[in-house]
Amino acid sequence: MRIVSLCPSLTELVFDLGSDCDLVGLTRYCIYPADKVCKVEVVGGTKDPDVARIIELSPDLVLMNDEENRIEDAEDITAAGLRVLSSMPRTAAETATMVRDIARALGCRDEGERIARDIEQRTLEVTAQAEGRTPIKFAYLIWKNPWMVAGPDTFASALLTQAGGENFCPPSENRYPIVQVSDLMESGVELVLLCSEPYSFGPEDGDELAHASGIPRNRIVLADGEYLSWHGSRTPDGIEHAADLLRTAQARSV
Repeated sequence: MRIVSLCPSLTELVFDLGSDCDLVGLTRYCIYPADKVCKVEVVGGTKDPDVARIIELSPDLVLMNDEENRIEDAEDITAAGLRVLSSMPRTAAETATMVRDIARALGCRDEGERIARDIEQRTLEVTAQAEGRTPIKFAYLIWKNPWMVAGPDTFASALLTQAGGENFCPPSENRYPIVQVSDLMESGVELVLLCSEPYSFGPEDGDELAHASGIPRNRIVLADGEYLSWHGSRTPDGIEHAADLLRTAQARSV
């Protein structure tokens, strides 16, 4: 089976499922595993794929993501007679389902089942550990100038919530709303997470936010955006990363 993947986390999943020999195209943002992606042809980016070249490659399956990729590209690829499998899990449970669906499509059921069960087992463990604890109110910042956060209806928020967090941001039609420093100040957030992607926050951004908001600096922490937003074979470690961030905040509040 010939596969094109237009989403970095799905590319990583394809390799981890053992189907790397079938991958004939990927995006410039597909960077893992580094020693293998460099051997596969790049067919553009997530938002600007070379659809004509994808069609020329004649893949049996094109993997896409509803949020990372554009619907018009999916429609053009489908119109050319190619099969598209697009997904957009927003929880760990939905990710396990996605892994099974993709593994089934690639003929890798056993390895897909192993990854999916790992996701489900770790979810049960962190959920049980968080039971009975007072939730930690958090803000997960994804961008600066303007400040933007991940709302409750996002994958990152779901991982943090199941680990014992409470998103300070109310439900909104905008999944990644703009917030003001005053919003953070007035919300009583106990943990502010500065992610490593899409905006690459550093310690200096934490210093700036603490100075502007008055939030204690030790409540502003860097978080691995890949673990918290890449759904697939990275999700088991993402579940643990979310739990570690919340456990550390919980210990500090005791």
